[in-house]
Amino acid sequence: MDDNNIGYYHNLRQRVVKWAASPEGQKNKWLEYILIVPDMFYLLAKLISDPEMPVKNKAKLGIALAYFISPIDIIPEMLLGPLGFTDDLIISALVLNILLNETDPELILKHWAGEEDILLLIRRILETAEQMVGKGVLGKIKAVLNIASK
Repeated sequence: MDDNNIGYYHNLRQRVVKWAASPEGQKNKWLEYILIVPDMFYLLAKLISDPEMPVKNKAKLGIALAYFISPIDIIPEMLLGPLGFTDDLIISALVLNILLNETDPELILKHWAGEEDILLLIRRILETAEQMVGKGVLGKIKAVLNIASK
C-alpha cells in the first residue's frame, strides 16, 4: 500500500471511529457495517498491489478504490458523514465477490485484517445492501460498477 493510501486509510479510520463513538453513530442501525469500511479499503489497497492478483482484476479493484477516494459519490460522505460510506462498502463487497469467483480466495484471505470471516461478511453486506441504500441506489451502484469495468 502506498503512502497516499496509508494516509487515506488512517484518516478514514479516525473519522469512522469518531462517528461510531458519537450519539448519532451509536444509534445508527448500520454502525457494525460502517465500522468495517476502513478494513475494506485496506483490503482493496493491499489486493491491488499484490503481484499475484491478475491485471484484469486489478482494474476492478482500481474502480472500487477510485470510488472510495472520489468526492463524487452516489451517497456523498461530505453531506452525510460516515453514513455516506455505505455505497463505498457495497461497491467493495461487489468487487470482492467477483474476485472470489475469479481468483483463489486465499489471495483475499491473506490480506484481510478484519476480525469477521471475510467470505461471510461479503455475503452479509450483499444480502443487506438493498436495505442499506435502497433499490434505486443499489441499481446505480451496480451500474457504476458495470460501466466502469467494461
